[in-house]
Order: sequence, then structure tokens, then C-alpha cells
Amino acid sequence: MSGLRWIRTTVVLLAVSLSCGAVAGAESCTTQSAMTETDRNALTAAVRNLADKVQNNDAAGLQAITIPQYANNFSAIQNAVATASSSVKGAVLVVEQVYLLDATDLKPGSDGKPGNAQFLCTLNHSIAEADFSIPSLPAGKYAFGIVEARGIPAPYRLSFLMQQEQGAWHMAGFYPRAMTAAGHDGLWYWTEARKMAKDKEQWSSWLYYQQAEALLNPTTMIQSTHLDKLRNEQAAAAPPALSDGIGENTPLVVKGADGVEYHFVGLSVDDSLAKEKVDVIARLKVDQLGDAATAKKRNTDAMSALVGAYPELRKNFHGVWMVAQAPGQNPYAIELAMNEIH
Repeated sequence: MSGLRWIRTTVVLLAVSLSCGAVAGAESCTTQSAMTETDRNALTAAVRNLADKVQNNDAAGLQAITIPQYANNFSAIQNAVATASSSVKGAVLVVEQVYLLDATDLKPGSDGKPGNAQFLCTLNHSIAEADFSIPSLPAGKYAFGIVEARGIPAPYRLSFLMQQEQGAWHMAGFYPRAMTAAGHDGLWYWTEARKMAKDKEQWSSWLYYQQAEALLNPTTMIQSTHLDKLRNEQAAAAPPALSDGIGENTPLVVKGADGVEYHFVGLSVDDSLAKEKVDVIARLKVDQLGDAATAKKRNTDAMSALVGAYPELRKNFHGVWMVAQAPGQNPYAIELAMNEIH
């Protein structure tokens, strides 16, 4: 199970997450092209300093410049830093983008708790926007920086949320993400997803759109016109069986050749095996896992049912991770290549 990206922490979200709730109107965003040279240089230096410490696996150095609320409980961040450090070893670090997010006048909510903030960032004086939605944000001055690790076989992205304290920038969020999967970047997956949709390979298209967004979006708290277009295309290309989504209350039900029903509550993609193609991850809802032999057979049979129902998956993916989930029990997972699924 340790190799699965879905169960491994690939994003350490310290103070922020996507919110669709009400937002206050006292926030402002300044993109790097609109900043003063002084602000731009200061933010670039601060972000580069954080990225250098990640590359050098200097968790202690990062902890010293992390806001106190999270510096006091740093173990999860330390693990994420170690993983990211190995991914960017030997890379050339380039500060790709910085944003200044001013919420100094943000008012608390009606319950007295920190309010929700939304920062609308116009890019290069165009109609394109990158929006940051951050719930429960204390008033203050923040910044967001994106660093790309280049010159390595698998380019990587390190993004940081920073909060200004006593004139200095401190880390308030760390978002490490791969920029490629199975040797291809997000734009490649987006292009392939469009081709698949045109060829009526809806299941493969829907999953490739997922992979495209995972590679293109630095963190789920960012929305943009670019990503909105991708999601609209994915929704238009989604198989009819997924019209209501897929989850605990709306499982995808697939029958095997023997008539047994399998209830899938999640479908996504994974590149943890670093094969020539990405894998499908299917989460299977069960009442009880049973012994190892029973669980393995059920997972294998569920794979056969899934690929039998949607044979297009065979040519577009390396294999399938089947993850059985039962209430109160640890998940049971196996992976098979497509040529091992019968």
C-alpha cells in the first residue's frame, strides 16, 4: 500500500483548502508583473529560500521559518519534505510565479471566527484569472510562490503559502507535486483526453482529464480560467454512468461475468510504479474484507469485472490498483498489469 499515491500524502495543507462558501471583500491580489521591484525581489528570495531547504532536505531549517501553529507539529511536513527532496535532487530550481495576497482588513465571520478569503488575481492585465479561495483565514498579509524543479528526468513543482510576521515571510503551507506522469506532462494528458472523447473512449478520457488537472494545478485552492475550461471539458466527456458523480452515496455498480455486483466508490489514476502508462485506481466498497485469500480473489474478480465492462481501459492504462474498503478495517489493495487481468 505504501506505493499508492492516493494514500500517500502528496500535499501538506497547513492552513488552507478550497472553499465554495461565502467570502469577504477586503482581500486583494497582486501578481508579480504588477508588483514593485522591491516586493517582487523579496518574495522571490523568500520562496527560493524555502525551495532550497526542501531540496537539501533541511527540515529543521524549514521548521525554524514556519508559522508557530504548524512548526510545533512538524512531523507530517518533515515526511513530505523528505519525499520531495528526493524528487528534486540535482534539479535547477526556478521561481516561476509569485503572488502577494493582502488580507490585512479581512473581517471575522458572524461567529467570530476567521473569515473566508477569496483573492482574484488578474494575469498579465488580461481577462484570465487565478483565484485563491482560503477559508478560516486570519487577517494578515500572505503570499504564494511556485517553484519548478527543472533539468531532471521527472520535473517537479514546489509551491508555498507564506505569511508575513514582523516583516519576515514564514511558511504557512507546502504543496509538492509532480509535473509529469509516465513521462508526459499535463498538457499531453489534456490533448489525449480530448482525442479519447472524440473517439468515444469516455472512461479513459475522464481519467486522463483527472491526470491532466493533477499535473497542471499546483494546489486545489487555486482556480483559473484555464482549469475551468479543463473541468468543463471533462464534465462534457464524462460517461453517462457518472452523471451523478461517484462516491459513497453514488457508487458505480458493475456486474461480473458471474453476475456478482461490485460497488466502486472511487476511480482515479496513479503513477507510483513509474511504468510506461499510468494505472487506474478503483476503490471497492465491501462489508467485510475477510481473510487474505478471500480479499485477493474478490479484488481480482472486481478488476476483471471493471475491465470487462470498459475494455477501452486495457489499451490506455498499464494496469489496475484495486483497493477494497470495509468500515473499521484497513484497506486491502493489489495491483495487476492489464495482461494479468482475465
